[in-house]
Amino acid sequence: MISYGRQWISEQDIAAVVDVLRSDLITQGPMSDRFERSVAEYCGAQFAVAVASGTAALHLAVMALGLGPGGLLWTSPNTFVASANCARYVGADVDFVDIDAVTYNMSVDALAAKLDDADRDGRLPDVVVPVHFAGASCDMVRIRALADRYGFKLLEDAAHAIGGRYLDTAVGSCRYSDATTFSFHPVKTITTGEGGLVLTNDARVAQQARLLHTHGVTRDESLMRGPSEGQWYYQQVALGYNLRITDIQAALGVSQMRRLDEFVARRNDIARKYLDAFADLPVLCQAVPADVLSAYHLFVIELLEHERATTYCRLRELGVGAAVHYIPIHLQPYYRDLGFSPGDFPKAEAYYDRAVTLPMYPMMSDEDVAMVVRALTLAVV
Repeated sequence: MISYGRQWISEQDIAAVVDVLRSDLITQGPMSDRFERSVAEYCGAQFAVAVASGTAALHLAVMALGLGPGGLLWTSPNTFVASANCARYVGADVDFVDIDAVTYNMSVDALAAKLDDADRDGRLPDVVVPVHFAGASCDMVRIRALADRYGFKLLEDAAHAIGGRYLDTAVGSCRYSDATTFSFHPVKTITTGEGGLVLTNDARVAQQARLLHTHGVTRDESLMRGPSEGQWYYQQVALGYNLRITDIQAALGVSQMRRLDEFVARRNDIARKYLDAFADLPVLCQAVPADVLSAYHLFVIELLEHERATTYCRLRELGVGAAVHYIPIHLQPYYRDLGFSPGDFPKAEAYYDRAVTLPMYPMMSDEDVAMVVRALTLAVV
């Protein structure tokens, strides 16, 4: 079975982790700082805070951006539930913006129309979270213009997109947003086992994120109430959490970052092979704009003539570990209990009904790719 995604761990990765295991500090040591710097420098952002998971990064980011009870976050329904759950963690409300039918990202036209209605109704969002689905950036120039017009904070959920580019900048530069989050789960472009990271160019957001990811505890006298009592002294100045990444994970991340461009290049090579092979099949592939370099975390298709469940099962019978990304968040029981219903976001629902995710990871051989092509051809022709 060819899985839809998997990590690529090299001997250099293993050696980097072993070096930390043999050191004195396996957490809260220098490797976490080194990992943060490596990602920030690659992306061109000023500040980075590494955390335990992509979900933790979203949670930390919305807190650092000031979202809380009574607030409102909008995101795409075509994403994993964490993109919305982060608002619920802090007591805020959630709403969604339907997707573009060809990119599968948040529709900027739908966002503009929804903002116009919200402005008229007096309930604009505090934070909007566009999700760079499958590794392809949203249209951030247009979304930034809407943020400037309507005054909301902009948080890029780039869990799929490290190594991708938009216009002339790396995804994660935060040129168009207040913050960006990454995920380093094993199926992502690089991995730390579990792990995530918040990037920002705002010193206040970075300071708040760093404070909250370690219990709200600080040794920084500028943040304390009253003078320090000595080198041992610390104060809890906010209600924070333990969201830190370990140095073991960070060592793996530093090592993986050295091959990020190689990973993305191979993913794009596989994507080109798929696109060429599927041109005459009754399927649609995600449209990636010319000004975007996708990281191709996922390769998704829409079936035009065949029923999804039958095709999915047939692919798996043929040794292809197909998957589906994503069940729209508003259709999940938890969110239906909050008042959402089928039909609320019809483009996301129509995409989901026809969606299949095919294997995509840099360790795939050309023979693996050819096997996927043969299996899909047998399943849909």
